[in-house]
Amino acid sequence: MIARKLTLFIQSAARTMPVVSITGPRQSGKTTLIKLAFPDYAYANLENLPTRQYARENPIGFLQQYPNGLIIDEAQYVPELFSYIQVEVDRSGRNGQYVLSGSQNFLLMEKITQSLAGRVAVFNLLPFSTEELNGTIHQLDNPFEYIVKGFYPRIYDQGTPPDLFYPSYLLTYLERDVRLLKNIGDLASFERFVRLCAGHIGQIFNQTSLSNDTNFSQPTIKSWLSVLETSFVAFLLPPYFRNFNKRLLKTPKLYFYDTGLACSLLGIRSASDLEIHPMRGPLFENFIVVEFMKRRLNQGLRPNCYYWRDSTGNEIDLLVEDSSQIFPIEIKSSQTLKPDFFKNLAYFQKISKTPPDQSFLVYAGTEHQNRIHGAARSWNSLPTFD
Repeated sequence: MIARKLTLFIQSAARTMPVVSITGPRQSGKTTLIKLAFPDYAYANLENLPTRQYARENPIGFLQQYPNGLIIDEAQYVPELFSYIQVEVDRSGRNGQYVLSGSQNFLLMEKITQSLAGRVAVFNLLPFSTEELNGTIHQLDNPFEYIVKGFYPRIYDQGTPPDLFYPSYLLTYLERDVRLLKNIGDLASFERFVRLCAGHIGQIFNQTSLSNDTNFSQPTIKSWLSVLETSFVAFLLPPYFRNFNKRLLKTPKLYFYDTGLACSLLGIRSASDLEIHPMRGPLFENFIVVEFMKRRLNQGLRPNCYYWRDSTGNEIDLLVEDSSQIFPIEIKSSQTLKPDFFKNLAYFQKISKTPPDQSFLVYAGTEHQNRIHGAARSWNSLPTFD
């Protein structure tokens, strides 16, 4: 069993808050995590139709069955239950009474903000991070193997081949989650859209351009992207909001939460295929961006990750904001360091007054070097900002 970094944080939250909520992609390990973290709690899965029906028809009786702590999995299926949870935690005054989990972020968070505001600690669990796999039998030495393999627990815990896991995951996702979130009649077109998004990883998400390149309208693209975001398939990395030179691009960039799924959609089946593939750079960038996000989410923190680009093409791949400081990070898929890799860091330092010791270059090689305009760090030894 691979230990999850989030465990101690959710256990600590349960000692000070009545409700703990954990969202994340389907099969990211939420159920395993919460069962191990709260072994004495009763467990109810609302994907089970009889359990769901009982919770919907008799919510008070359902909750009263479990007076000593209850895990409610896929809680978004019975949103009316949340009001009864609010009444119960207000009545009892107990902390750690309920643990809620779900794989549709918007549906779950909408009900939480309506009914449980101020009573719930919210966490996100993504698939494994390299930090969690380090020191286990699953640790890999090649970043491109990680990128193709992805990080879903079943691939590691059960040894499921990625070639088998991801097509099945996509089929289940389309048939179950997509139909629940949106009444999409043409799933084949939606699947084509998902594959199109995989080919746009690391690019500015331009609805107009995508609409012109496809037969999909802009409202359709916007609606379908919201499905990908809600179900933790893809996300938009926002631009950094501070105007250093007042000529910034303000459109977000598109990434996937798991590179293994993206590689499967793109037909990339091995590390050797990826190393010569046109998407090598964008997928490596995606991999590093999500690793930084996981590091923060696994501590119960907001990601606070951005990118920066001005209208003349100067760009920083990733900005991490921590304790009111910003840390610019350039990402390169090369295994060899080159002097011109640092030029964007140098430019950003000039206009933002960010010191070089807060600037980093993360690349696919193994050496660590301190340069004039920042520190070069290997992909498997990411900088920390403590």
